[in-house]
Amino acid sequence: MTATTSKPHLTRGHALDLLRAMIRVRMFEDKCAELYTREKIRGFLHLYDGEEAIAAGIIPVLGPNDRIVATYREHGHALARGIPMNAVMAEMYGKKSGCSGGRGGSMHLFDAARNFCGGNAIVGGGLPLAVGLALADKMRGETRISACFFGEGAVAEGEFHEAMNLATLWNLPVLFVCENNRYAMGTALEYSESETDIHAKAASYEIASEAVDGMDVVAVEAAARRAQEMINTSGKPYFLECRTYRFRPHSMFDAQLYREKAEIDEWRKKGPIVRFRGWLQQTGLAHEADIETIEREVAAEIDAAVAFAEAAEWEPLADLARFVTAEDRPAPPAAPRPAGKTIQTTYREAVREAIIDAMSRDERVFLMGEDVGRYGGCYAVTKGLIGEFGPDRIRDTPLSESGFTGAGIGAALAGMRPIVELMTVNFSLLALDQILNTAATIRHMSGNQFGVPLVIRMATGAGRQLAAQHSHSLEGWYAHIPGLRVLAPATLEDARGMLWTALQDPDPVLIFENVMLYNRAGTLAANAGPVDIDRAVMRREGDALTLITYGGSLFKTLEAADSLASDGIEAEVIDLRSLRPLDDATIMASLAKTHRAVIIDEGWRSGSLAAEISARITEQAFWDLDAPVGRVCSAEVPIPYPKHLEDAAIPQAETIVAAAKTVLGRG
Repeated sequence: MTATTSKPHLTRGHALDLLRAMIRVRMFEDKCAELYTREKIRGFLHLYDGEEAIAAGIIPVLGPNDRIVATYREHGHALARGIPMNAVMAEMYGKKSGCSGGRGGSMHLFDAARNFCGGNAIVGGGLPLAVGLALADKMRGETRISACFFGEGAVAEGEFHEAMNLATLWNLPVLFVCENNRYAMGTALEYSESETDIHAKAASYEIASEAVDGMDVVAVEAAARRAQEMINTSGKPYFLECRTYRFRPHSMFDAQLYREKAEIDEWRKKGPIVRFRGWLQQTGLAHEADIETIEREVAAEIDAAVAFAEAAEWEPLADLARFVTAEDRPAPPAAPRPAGKTIQTTYREAVREAIIDAMSRDERVFLMGEDVGRYGGCYAVTKGLIGEFGPDRIRDTPLSESGFTGAGIGAALAGMRPIVELMTVNFSLLALDQILNTAATIRHMSGNQFGVPLVIRMATGAGRQLAAQHSHSLEGWYAHIPGLRVLAPATLEDARGMLWTALQDPDPVLIFENVMLYNRAGTLAANAGPVDIDRAVMRREGDALTLITYGGSLFKTLEAADSLASDGIEAEVIDLRSLRPLDDATIMASLAKTHRAVIIDEGWRSGSLAAEISARITEQAFWDLDAPVGRVCSAEVPIPYPKHLEDAAIPQAETIVAAAKTVLGRG
């Protein structure tokens, strides 16, 4: 952020720059609309026609170190930020030389070098990211603004309110810019909002806010300078509602049946370019020849951009799987040193020690979640840590899973190493949009410009009589999502060692801690440290069959293996540890020896992780099998409350033994 005056300097040169910026966006998008009808540009195309004064008035005021989070209608933002038109046009085509490597398209323009953190196709999805970017800057003592652009439709989303609250609660330097174009897709503002003065909603969160005529580029720039000055002075958020109008349909698919053509025509007469152009000519700051020169130069730039995009190369099919995750990952940690001294501890304490170790080693690491500080978390894992590391690094959050998870993603984008604790796995569904649509996709969509080195911890599983809404085992769902790494530590060693390794990963890692393990006690090496998170581990050797499991079911499976051994059946037990990616090699090597398998998975049977593993076994080791693969999963019911029904609904040692004997033909 840089010191500025709150009044724009309307010299002739500056006035022509403002006009050029708006004309450049308008003409670029007119060409994009033409190219869309010729099927050169595909997908959703959302045009900024009528809103150009906002990008032209605000973005040049921001400094080069300030960050921008855009929405899906972001061509104007990208061009105003200085992303070369060639790169933007090539991205619209989906070409390799596009600003996102051709992987983002119209709705996902990125440029890390210019701190342009991308468009977001999820309405309101960028708001928590801006909060997280600003949080990272504040924690490091850096002075930047994170500017977030969004439409008025986003204010109906929960993430809007969660972001407003967090920004004020934590005093973060975020510039919120609501581009109020009066229609959320086809729904007029008065039909969707009980309070149509959008800036009043921000004011209710004690955010300094104002409404400005978004069709007046001079007024917009003046408001941007006021906002910048206020944020510079206070370090607190500021909210601009720019009241504008969208001349074109929501997207090129939109038949626009919800408004009359006369309404659009009336607004076009007072559009930002028409209005400013006329004023400049009246005042003598610009002449028709100046405007003709601008239009001629912009037309030439557009022609060159189209030629560049047409000639650019497509990304080869061989690169399809690139940038789902980082290509350069740290080497696995060294093999653990000899134990020597050991200590008696619990799974809970092992996780706690892992957090302490990580935060002591790396100042970028911080933990946030509901009740993690003063209360110590739902399962008391972080009890007392706020006294050791302080409330900035052990950060209590409101009950706003999407908001603070998105903030964690934003902080990771800015180079921090957040640990987000979601109290239980069922609450993670409130943050699923941020996990699935942002954390898991942004590396791919940005063409490897941005990564999300984030760890999300959550409790999972049944067995405590918590009934249907608190007994889920959804780790298999998350293992379905490309771009994520999914871990399920079962042993004390893994509970202690996986976190640090996960924090070194350049991509998002989800760690599922089974609720039935927190009180499990045992012996742990005093020098226990990071462990490999890439490979499964054989927990018991055998040659009769392979039992494949993870997390809370490991010890039930080991108990079942002991029971089978008493009948002369030696079962091999594989602890998966990593659910995405799966270690196929370890599984298939075991099956080459045992020729039979049973998979134990606390998820529901239909569409389960067990089904995926069974399919992989069939694909890779069919000719090694002497019997069909067996599966022991949770019953196809919401997990019941009564203890006897809960026990019957989830895998138990007895059901594992029975399944093993069936596979062996002894059932």
